[in-house]
Amino acid sequence: MTEYELLGLWAKARLHIIVSQLAPTFLLIVTVALLFAGLDEASVAVRVATAGILLASGVLGAVAQISAANEAIAVADDLSSVSSVGAVTRRIVAQRPWVNVVRFVSPTIFVVIYLALLLALFI
Repeated sequence: MTEYELLGLWAKARLHIIVSQLAPTFLLIVTVALLFAGLDEASVAVRVATAGILLASGVLGAVAQISAANEAIAVADDLSSVSSVGAVTRRIVAQRPWVNVVRFVSPTIFVVIYLALLLALFI
């Protein structure tokens, strides 16, 4: 692949990472707002459904993030083997280790927030 094609793949992977974070983040924010509105006093079935929706969204979001991050790492690896590259490519290759934040830190943060919301919903 050419450097230009690889840069296009990098841009797509980056966009997928960003988009994959939107739905889970939105749901977490809405859940916190609903807790202030009394969700913690709703029936057990409603609270269990809320927990299930958050879990499903979080799992799907994490899978999408990890997949896109793995693709971005592969693109960065391919870019590192291209000869006579431009400044953008050098920066992307240098950013490769930071993609691990998407693979490991973001899902971990979701789990911590999810557990905190479970406590708020059920305790």
